[in-house]
Amino acid sequence: MSNTFQPGTAAVAATQVEISISCRNLKDKDVLSKSDPLCVIYTTTLGSKQYHEYQRTERIENSLNPDFVTKVNLTYLFEECQRLKFELYDIDSAKSQLDVHDFLGKLETTLGAILGSSNNRLEKPLTDHHGKPCGTIILRAEEVSDCKDEATLHFRGRKLDKKDFLGKSDPYLVFHRCNEDNSFTICHKTEVIKNTLDPVWRPFKLLVRTLCNGDLDRTIKVECFDWDSDGGSHDFIGEATTNMRQLSEGRANFELINPKKKAKKKSYKNSGTIELLNCVIQKKHSFLDFITGGMQLNFTVAIDFTASNGNPGHTNSLHYINPYAPNHYEQAITAVGEIIQDYDSDKLFPVLGFGAKIPPAGQVSHEFPVNFNAQNPFCLGLTGILQAYKACIAQVQLYGPTNFSPVINHVARFAQQYPDGSNYFVLLIITDGVISDMEMTKMAVINASKLPMSIIIVGVGPAEFDAMEELDADKQALSYRGSVAQRDIVQFVPFREYITSSGGNTDMSQARLAKDVLAEVPGQVTGFMESKGISPSTSPAPHQSLNTALPSAPPPAV
Repeated sequence: MSNTFQPGTAAVAATQVEISISCRNLKDKDVLSKSDPLCVIYTTTLGSKQYHEYQRTERIENSLNPDFVTKVNLTYLFEECQRLKFELYDIDSAKSQLDVHDFLGKLETTLGAILGSSNNRLEKPLTDHHGKPCGTIILRAEEVSDCKDEATLHFRGRKLDKKDFLGKSDPYLVFHRCNEDNSFTICHKTEVIKNTLDPVWRPFKLLVRTLCNGDLDRTIKVECFDWDSDGGSHDFIGEATTNMRQLSEGRANFELINPKKKAKKKSYKNSGTIELLNCVIQKKHSFLDFITGGMQLNFTVAIDFTASNGNPGHTNSLHYINPYAPNHYEQAITAVGEIIQDYDSDKLFPVLGFGAKIPPAGQVSHEFPVNFNAQNPFCLGLTGILQAYKACIAQVQLYGPTNFSPVINHVARFAQQYPDGSNYFVLLIITDGVISDMEMTKMAVINASKLPMSIIIVGVGPAEFDAMEELDADKQALSYRGSVAQRDIVQFVPFREYITSSGGNTDMSQARLAKDVLAEVPGQVTGFMESKGISPSTSPAPHQSLNTALPSAPPPAV
């Protein structure tokens, strides 16, 4: 059955669409090499023409004709005008701010325009800031299959053609999905294996729908290239075709053919072979599958009450309670809490504080209930959290140091009682300073990575948060003294970036913060479940409040 569809039919009133992005003849902004393009995708909200950033593709080095692997997934709604803007930038540094990079061109269109084009393929000129053409963008849309299977694939090459004059080839593979019009769209690249004609690439995972959109007999094209450092002239070694059915049955050992060589030499046989070492297909459960199966999200807030926040009685304090505008702590709590509370049926949230002298004795604590009830540290709903926070500010003396490990271990003690995944715990830490117990915090995070738990850290104020990036572990797994985190469970963001980019619009700041800090949670949930071999329940048990199901919280640490 064809996956091509026509806008306006009842069957596609609300369906998932995947957009692939390619560009041709981009401007060359680099002096000694070609541009390194990245595409930024913007959308608008219903009734608004103001764009906000939705997604970014990967950066492709040294290419004026990029085919981006990253896809854009959107819900298509016929009844809405879904505006889209695509901007291309030449990225020459790790800085995320777009204004420090060279602008390559843009296109404004709508999702309906893409779907209404022939074969759901829209090709339009990119324009610069003056409206002059500066290359071409090609957008292709396809309805996404509901297939949730995931394939783990492992390949090796044998006797590949030698392309380098002074050494062996540096081969990598590119996988392409066949479209409805028999064109091909890139969907995966392997890593480069240096200086070998017999490479063994690392196993990789892809959703089956990424390779064939759920059609096991749809053609998959595999190309092999010899990587060159200049980026613009990777040498073509050969290509072959297969399909998901062959891969799943282990029948995908194929010859690489270079059509030009084959046309020139009658004796030509192939340019090497690609062998499938292993193919494992597993059903991929979604975050929503686990929510539907009865999994509860449990939200805990931990608030930094150290002296570096400033005297709460002064207007320049980060804890100053302004009756007319929320402070940054209140904004961060509201942004994340508004989303999380919808997934917690009893709406009871423990709220912890750290780094303050607390009543009645004035001892320093790094793990105290903000409502000062150690036996029942729960607050009812978002309103209860904010009320307890404001009341606490008037009763504690800000002190220090900034220790994270006690509150992380506090939540971990609850999380470890649910190895079955029936409950998942999200800890929001809001802080203004540098971590004082970094070594203990690393170990706490590493231990928590084995549990059904995620940690969100929001940095408020002007401090530098360089150490937080290590905990975030987006580039490499967090490790300490030989111990390595099983999963990346930490997401860190500095709140000031959301304030400046939103022009003082509090609602916009909170919405963008919530989107970014919560974006990784569904993947962290499914990652934990997969690591433990847990499937969603088909007959979820009634939810029991953790307020009564678990032992009382331990007394405050001193």
